[in-house]
Amino acid sequence: MTVSFWICATCAVEHSEQVEVCAICADERQWVPADGQHWTTLEELAGTEVTIAEVEPGLYGIRSKPPVGIGQQSMLLTTDAGNLLWDPIGYVDDDAVRRVREHGDVVAIIASHPHMYGVQVEWSHRLGDVPVYVSEPDKEWVARQDPVIQTWSGTLTPLPGVTVLQPGGHFPGSAVVHWQNGAEGKGVILSGDTIFANPDRTSVSFMRSYPNRIPLSGAVVDRVARSLDPYNFDRLYNNFGASIPVDAKTVVRRSADRHAAWTRGDYDHLT
Repeated sequence: MTVSFWICATCAVEHSEQVEVCAICADERQWVPADGQHWTTLEELAGTEVTIAEVEPGLYGIRSKPPVGIGQQSMLLTTDAGNLLWDPIGYVDDDAVRRVREHGDVVAIIASHPHMYGVQVEWSHRLGDVPVYVSEPDKEWVARQDPVIQTWSGTLTPLPGVTVLQPGGHFPGSAVVHWQNGAEGKGVILSGDTIFANPDRTSVSFMRSYPNRIPLSGAVVDRVARSLDPYNFDRLYNNFGASIPVDAKTVVRRSADRHAAWTRGDYDHLT
């Protein structure tokens, strides 16, 4: 069988060739299965269901069932000027593309960090070769090079009222989206896992590795939190469907301060 690209079965990031091991999974932030590297293709994954559901007005969550790779929830952010596909999943088919297009034209595809690259180039090709924006500090992790890929640094404004910035932390180029019209005009952050909404819905986490439990320093966490100071937002969504539904800006600051206090040893008496 001739295929144009391969998909890592563990992280679902597309590769132009079958290398010995997926570099993203071999990194300390991710993991390679005990029985070694596995590869798959869109053809082998045929029959996977792609679901699209409204998260709030103007914002839709996209998932694969069963989950492919890490199993993130992609976000489709819609505006009158066009749409943004954020954290693309590791599977796409014609039906998924048709239903995404029902919400308008996608004008940009952006992943928060390399774990979320998914099949970003394939999504782009099927949506009309729209630009795939990759953070300049993380471009080395792109395993399927293509002319649709464009690098960026600092801030990016792919649509009016939509700003993408690079707080770093989890990866040097880890990005978040600020959508000023979200949450009924109070502002929304799409944080990937740069800032991870916790199950309690009143706190967030900051980690170098979530599966391998590698923390970030208090200074880095403070820098990530401070990068959001110029932006107003009331709600935050991570990349797995969890959210901070209200008062998210306060939650981010309070959680960053708590993280820094634990790393300083302020609460060692509790251990």
